[in-house]
Amino acid sequence: MLQVDLSARVRKTFGKGNARALRRAGQTPAVLYGPKIDSIALELSSKSFTKTLLGTQRRNAVISLEIENGDSPTKRHVMIREVQIDPVQGTLVHADFLEISLDTPVKLFVDLKYAGKAKGFEFGGELQISKSKVYLEALPLDFPDYVEVDITPLEVGDSITCKDFTFSDKVTLLEKENAICATVAVAQVDEDETLLEEEGEETAAESSEGESASGPEEE
Repeated sequence: MLQVDLSARVRKTFGKGNARALRRAGQTPAVLYGPKIDSIALELSSKSFTKTLLGTQRRNAVISLEIENGDSPTKRHVMIREVQIDPVQGTLVHADFLEISLDTPVKLFVDLKYAGKAKGFEFGGELQISKSKVYLEALPLDFPDYVEVDITPLEVGDSITCKDFTFSDKVTLLEKENAICATVAVAQVDEDETLLEEEGEETAAESSEGESASGPEEE
């Protein structure tokens, strides 16, 4: 799993008005919580946080969060639980962090990355994806960044299921082994397009028959 560094400060002000003032000053309000701690209100640089989000591309990541609180900064291992974005301006609104222990297993969804060109594509097949993520359990640093799925051997009608994945003995699959992730199926023809083509052919045929029946024009 990715590891990144980030810094924050304990937030002393609260309320919607103060939160808006923080954002105008280039800071993002946040909160840190966990099973063994009381929640902590934080503020962090919006610029630095945006850079972190771009670097991780929203994948799972362990963040070493250094928290400034007077003269005694502390460092905690956290993961991003939620990021709120303004739907109009696209700016950061709020973030939630969850404190974790590197020695305690966690359960997370990991992205599936489909790679290759299936043999079935040559015979009119198309890839139909049923799962874009897979549910795993492991220690935080033992998670893969993503699971690569090679679809090259798939013929039309073939599927990939969770039992086809190979993980290290440090990772536990929490999905049903027979759960289908992707299938190479016969390409579906758009019914509307087919109907239009058939109507066009019928119109052309009727026009041709009409011209034949009327014969050549007399001079």
